[in-house]
Amino acid sequence: MSDISQEKESRSGRLTVFPEGTVILREGQESLDMFKIIKGHAEIYVGYGTAHESLIGIIGEQSCFGEFGLLLKKPSIYTVIAYSKVVALRISESNMGSFVAENHLIIMDIMKNMANSMLVMRSQIDLLLKELEAAPKSTDVDLRERKQLSKQLMRQYALHAYRK
Repeated sequence: MSDISQEKESRSGRLTVFPEGTVILREGQESLDMFKIIKGHAEIYVGYGTAHESLIGIIGEQSCFGEFGLLLKKPSIYTVIAYSKVVALRISESNMGSFVAENHLIIMDIMKNMANSMLVMRSQIDLLLKELEAAPKSTDVDLRERKQLSKQLMRQYALHAYRK
């Protein structure tokens, strides 16, 4: 984040300017800040810079990102790059209370997006389980291994999806 050209403090966060092309948040890196875009657009990628790079979408004004790091203290699950010059409110844990009080509708949107992510994960697990069930069943050992794998997947989902 050395390309940040300007920061201005406010009650709910720091107003920060990111020039076009700046990596704001990198997948796998720990960041305890959430960002709300005030002006500009940003690209969201998974696998950025790898052979499996995928553009998830482009977000703009009033969109938030980085909430997983702030709320769960976990590494980022995606990379965010300034598509154009981005002016964003950078929210840390210390000013989250003010941000929530001043942006209750956005907090509802964040909660809806997180709930939707849970539904998407669940549907992906269901599809994987269907694929496992549809795979050719050559022996009883394979069937037991598939059931064990299904059980392990559901355990991992439960452990990671519902952690506080």
